[in-house]
Amino acid sequence: MPLIQGCDAFQVAMPRGRRPESVLVRLAGGDAVGWGEMAVPGGAAGADAAWADIETRMAPALIGLDWDRPEDVSAAADLGASEAAAAVDTACWDLWCRTRGLPLAHALGGTRTSIVTGARISPEPALDTVSARVNKAVGAGHTRVTLDIRPGWDIEPVRVIRQAYPALALVADAGHAYTESPEHLAVLEALDAYGLAAVERPFPPGDLAAHARLQLRLRTAVAPAVGDLETLDAALTAEAGRALHLRLDRLGGLTAARSAHDLAYAAGWDVWCSGTGAFGIGQAAAVALAALPGCTLPSDVSDPAGGPVFVTPPVRSSGGVVGVPLTQPGLGHEIDEARIERLATRRMRLTA
Repeated sequence: MPLIQGCDAFQVAMPRGRRPESVLVRLAGGDAVGWGEMAVPGGAAGADAAWADIETRMAPALIGLDWDRPEDVSAAADLGASEAAAAVDTACWDLWCRTRGLPLAHALGGTRTSIVTGARISPEPALDTVSARVNKAVGAGHTRVTLDIRPGWDIEPVRVIRQAYPALALVADAGHAYTESPEHLAVLEALDAYGLAAVERPFPPGDLAAHARLQLRLRTAVAPAVGDLETLDAALTAEAGRALHLRLDRLGGLTAARSAHDLAYAAGWDVWCSGTGAFGIGQAAAVALAALPGCTLPSDVSDPAGGPVFVTPPVRSSGGVVGVPLTQPGLGHEIDEARIERLATRRMRLTA
């Protein structure tokens, strides 16, 4: 395997609108390059911390690294589990696959040729607005919707959506906002009547005992937040859920995410995936991950239509389906490097 000869990073903002930002990582080795993406977390402070981690720790550890497979890199370079590590790890997989002429989905063990897609609906003050957004998502072909809920904004929006769409796979994401108080438990038990696919993150992260007690009370699958493989293993042991939202940015990249998939799949948990970032690279990586056989629920893997395109072909849902690139190596998309460099607000380059 060619040594990693260069590591570039770009902090890039969309040219207009809400200006979401990402840090993009490009690794060079031999005649190929590989790309990874992370959404900029926590405003300026989060961006600075992630950038410094890549510039001062990860990139120097990668240059000249002797590696045979992408799985070797995370441990050898001590990448850890963070958004920045996820971008670097994804770039390693893309580089390795492009060097060998392999589609990323096949290299990970994916068996699907297409991914059924879902969508996320953020909290809205008016039920009519929520209904309109769900209607738009369903009209676009999405067969799973995740609705953010909070105390006081939970049963009624779920009831309205379920009444309108009896067959829709519906996930209620509680954002860690509930406790085991009698009032909160009564709400969570009431949601059980609406045939949800999962109740995601009901309690504070790390309180697996509370998740396990809730799972005993519900027919609905509980999906605890999982940020590393140790937490997932503990959740499986404690029977603290029956569903896993597989996020590259939480787990630190494709290497850990594939291992998490394997553990959850073996335990019979439902799994769905979501990408990260607004520039298409993180979504393309999530498509490859969602091709794994244990991803049983529709996944959030498509870019919103109508925005600028930085990867070709765009990672777009057509009728609720995204095709898995199986004829091109790596991520299966061409990256518009010139446009990324023009829009970059910060750049870093390290070479051997």
